[in-house]
Amino acid sequence: MPVFLISLKAGGVGLNLTAADTVIHYDPWWNPAVEDQASDRAWRIGQDKPVFVYKLIAKGTVEEKIQELQGRKAQLAAALLAEGALQALHITQEDLQAILAPL
Repeated sequence: MPVFLISLKAGGVGLNLTAADTVIHYDPWWNPAVEDQASDRAWRIGQDKPVFVYKLIAKGTVEEKIQELQGRKAQLAAALLAEGALQALHITQEDLQAILAPL
């Protein structure tokens, strides 16, 4: 089973990995768009098999808190952009503190 290891930064320079079938993120990037772009490199034109993406995050770490914060921010953005969703959007003081407070 051949293995090819590459950093996120090296993967962001136009390298397409159409023979890849597994992407493992073991060190989360602060910007989720960078991770998404790295994962997308395996789904380019020419890919003919399923691709599995795994994120490994240790429990109780700063990275785990970052992932939770990114998830909450993504939900908030989706609610703000969805048609008619503002009526169902309830932001609590805890939500604002989690989004705006430093880690």
